[in-house]
Amino acid sequence: MKHVRPAIVMILAMTVLTGLAYPLAITGIAQLVFPWQANGSLIRKDGTVVGSALIGQDFTSARYFHGRPSATTGPDPKDPAQSIAIPYNAANSGGSNLGPTSKELVAHVKARAAALARENPGVPIPVDLVTSSASGLDPDITPAGALFQVPRVAAARGLPETEVRRLVKAHATPRLFGVIGEPHVNVLKLNLALDALHQH
Repeated sequence: MKHVRPAIVMILAMTVLTGLAYPLAITGIAQLVFPWQANGSLIRKDGTVVGSALIGQDFTSARYFHGRPSATTGPDPKDPAQSIAIPYNAANSGGSNLGPTSKELVAHVKARAAALARENPGVPIPVDLVTSSASGLDPDITPAGALFQVPRVAAARGLPETEVRRLVKAHATPRLFGVIGEPHVNVLKLNLALDALHQH
């Protein structure tokens, strides 16, 4: 017992310290210092949560800006043993795992590029609009990806292109400190601002 008792006390002490006290302390600090981030970066509209700034959504209407293609899947409701494409499925985050020599990947990219070329003829297509992200949940697109969609969105809403383009530029986030990351536009925030603009 002389050797067992200290071992048991140490296990209990470390369990309380690292399994209870430390997580509670970090959670409390996060709630005080970064409450928005600590609670999931939730975006609200009229008091109702409409999404998170960290997880993309599958916008398909011509009236909205679209995010990156998503390769996430989920169980087929008709046959749970099979998987079907469910874009932006946060329960099954992941990429397509298709390599650059994959014929399936090439076919997907060509099909997306052809559809975008019909939407905005003669304009170079940003690569993020034809390739999916590694997570399948990317909430952001490049400013070029957003600007490419301006003519479609403006026409669908009956708004001047200059006004929609100004909205995109206002929602473009630059590199952090001018060097970290890439300029990007959060699609959900942009679409909410677009709805607000259209209402006014």
